Amino acid sequence: MNKMEKLMLQRVMTQPDPYEPYLLSQGMRFGELLFISGQAGYADNGQIVEGGFRAQGEQAFANLRRALETGGSSLKDVIKVTIFLTDMANFKEVVDLRRAFFSAPYPADTIVEVKALYTPEAMIEIEAIAAAPAAGRQ
Repeated sequence: MNKMEKLMLQRVMTQPDPYEPYLLSQGMRFGELLFISGQAGYADNGQIVEGGFRAQGEQAFANLRRALETGGSSLKDVIKVTIFLTDMANFKEVVDLRRAFFSAPYPADTIVEVKALYTPEAMIEIEAIAAAPAAGRQ
């Protein structure tokens, strides 16, 4: 792969891709960096999972893992995450989720409370930037 090919934008698409109707990409790869759009706690049918914050958080991290792997990366390669919450009272649960899905050295992180996410049922959304080594260098 020459230098120009390595720097081309490549769209990351998972199947199913619930973002397609909204003209959003699940992620974009640029060289050896992967930028993943916010992943919420939605099931394959596009609906938010039931079971409260913990269930949504686990599903959001599972969706993040799927998007990362589709783009040639993994949770261990995450450099930075931004986690959006609709209620900062769930902060302790977020720490528990980070402990379950990430390992040391933990990625840089910003956790922000927002008034609302894309649907009233959503309580958490996670976006990430990850290293995505070229094939054969992982």
